[in-house]
Amino acid sequence: MQEKLLIIINSIKRNKFEDPISEINPEQKLREDLNFDSFDLAELTVKIEEEFGVDIFEDGLVNSVNEIYAKL
Repeated sequence: MQEKLLIIINSIKRNKFEDPISEINPEQKLREDLNFDSFDLAELTVKIEEEFGVDIFEDGLVNSVNEIYAKL
């Protein structure tokens, strides 16, 4: 699961012409640490739903990698 999430995050970062990251940790904040804006979060939601069949924003906002893990 962690490796698939890393691939998804890096695909979004590449679309923004940002360098990929080598690892993710649960404490990372999506906006502050990964530099995601609202469009990136929408793309993240779609990609996670396609990969895992889960809408991570169904019950409200998700702000960190750990919160994504909790939803999955």
